[in-house]
Amino acid sequence: MILYTVLMPWLRRRKDPLADPPRFSLAREREVEKQMQNLLVELSEMARQVTAQLDTRAAKLQALIDTADAKIDELRRLEKMRNLENHDPANPRPDAAAAPAERDERHEQVYRLADEGRTANEIARQLGRPNGEIELILALRPR
Repeated sequence: MILYTVLMPWLRRRKDPLADPPRFSLAREREVEKQMQNLLVELSEMARQVTAQLDTRAAKLQALIDTADAKIDELRRLEKMRNLENHDPANPRPDAAAAPAERDERHEQVYRLADEGRTANEIARQLGRPNGEIELILALRPR
């Protein structure tokens, strides 16, 4: 019993795995240190490559933005010139009200013939207009 009382604490103390840190040889420690340095070098190189790729993409994006801005400026300039030409009193625009009346009359001819029971092909032949135009007019006809 005395032997048990003396040996038990000693056995419990030996079982603690954190009590004795693992001991590596000096060669193993240097090998791990070298691997860590190589890993740091690789990470630095990878970071440099990613940074270079991002810089390249940013430059391309900036060039695209500059091109788009130039095109927008050109379109605005052309639109301003067009507006000035349209408002020129020496160059009057054709009467906008006459065009819808003409279109309505042409559409009315198509509607009248369709109401008589003629097909789109017959209407197109009779009026001398493309079949697709007649079909479109009939498809868009207000009900």
